[in-house]
Amino acid sequence: MLATYFDTPFDPGRRLQHQIQERLIEAILDGVWPLHEPLPATRVFSSEIKVSRNTVAIVYERLVEDGYLKSVSRRGYFINERHIREQLNIRVDDHAKDILPTAEHPFNPQAFLTYSYAAQENISKPADWQSYPYPFIYGQLAPDKTSVARWRDCVRLAGTAQHAPTWIGDLVDQDDPMLVNQIIRRMLPQRGFRAEPDEILVTVGAQNALFLVAQLFCRPGVRTDMEEPGYVDTRNIFQSFGAELKYHPVDSNGMRVGDELKGARLVYVTPGHQSPTNVTMSMERRLRLLAHAETHDFIVLEDDYEHELNFIGAQKPSLRSFDRTGRVIHVASLSKALFPGLRLGFIAADRRIIRELRALRRLMYRHPSALDQRAMAIFLSEGHYDSHIRRQRKVLSQKWKKIFRLIETHLPTCQATVTTGGSGVWIRLPESIRAAELQSRAARQGLLIEAGDDRYFSPNSPRNRIRLGFGAIAEEKMEPGIKLLGQLLADSR
Repeated sequence: MLATYFDTPFDPGRRLQHQIQERLIEAILDGVWPLHEPLPATRVFSSEIKVSRNTVAIVYERLVEDGYLKSVSRRGYFINERHIREQLNIRVDDHAKDILPTAEHPFNPQAFLTYSYAAQENISKPADWQSYPYPFIYGQLAPDKTSVARWRDCVRLAGTAQHAPTWIGDLVDQDDPMLVNQIIRRMLPQRGFRAEPDEILVTVGAQNALFLVAQLFCRPGVRTDMEEPGYVDTRNIFQSFGAELKYHPVDSNGMRVGDELKGARLVYVTPGHQSPTNVTMSMERRLRLLAHAETHDFIVLEDDYEHELNFIGAQKPSLRSFDRTGRVIHVASLSKALFPGLRLGFIAADRRIIRELRALRRLMYRHPSALDQRAMAIFLSEGHYDSHIRRQRKVLSQKWKKIFRLIETHLPTCQATVTTGGSGVWIRLPESIRAAELQSRAARQGLLIEAGDDRYFSPNSPRNRIRLGFGAIAEEKMEPGIKLLGQLLADSR
């Protein structure tokens, strides 16, 4: 009976009370306990499942509060029959389906699609990447226990009576004013520009921001220019809206800028740390790009990825900081350098563009979680974000220096793209090596690398590029991982 639901050991990583409560609810809804009999006494039940009596008592009281149980004086806890009937009220009569006529045509969802997103080529990363001994995986970070504890405190504070009124209600199309204020005061000055509240929009990460902008400005026949190699997901977004893509090569100073941009309506760049090469766009090219935007009348979509992770020289001001006509749409992440799974970002742009994006966002999901927004606002206001970035910069700068030394020592036949920071390295392999094949062989050895194949380039691209991300891998694992990669390359010759 009840005991069978507790045969599986409890998860030590989760609160015991929650696990007992979940299993009891499952047993109650499955109808394994008679309605006319009281549940086992707390002393008896706690002994059976080997937990404290107080723990079981707390769980019983919570189930009373939630309506699953009712307490009867001097008799114990009984299942609340009325509540259970409400929970199990819906029943589907399978025989009712038999009266429906036989379908004339088999259902084919593909025939109804206007575009297949599932058919796109995407970056593939194992969900269990943490189980690999050498995860040189890009876009992930090693957990920062200090920031995790401080974030937990901020979430707890956001849930108090002082802050709860700001997120209990539907914000409709608005954002948490405290978070917007913190973005303006703490994030934008580091990027070299200012903005008013109506020039800021909070998004579900930078990726969502890019999708919103593309939906607003891209359509069949509209030329959209981007870097080559370039960010795979953004290319897929542009293509899904039918944009006509034109590519511009990237060198050590970022995307090349010239008269080839004439005719573009939207130009997408990653000037801080170019995706995927991680090079930083020079100041001369930044200014030239803005000059071309004014001359040739196009919008610049600036994805300011890893802005904070510059380890050589001063941080370069964003393109938005030089914008005098409102042509630059600045996109940034609030969570990528903190907790990639949190999914918070923002757009800073001309208020006329923000007004349109806000209306579009309302149709999609109204606004990002107001609770997460308030927790992030508190996290920023208490200086935790700045402290986190300082710790990240220290750790990643050490790894950044180390990985270039390791590549020079153990991968002598390869050429690493020189950068001024970031959390990844773009590597050119010998011409005879195919990156995709190397990636597969490395994964079988517990080594995760990322092949820089056709997904990053236009057709007829080079196939001997890889990217090594070092944000998630432990520093002591870097050298044996690079040594293993060198051995795999030697075996390929």
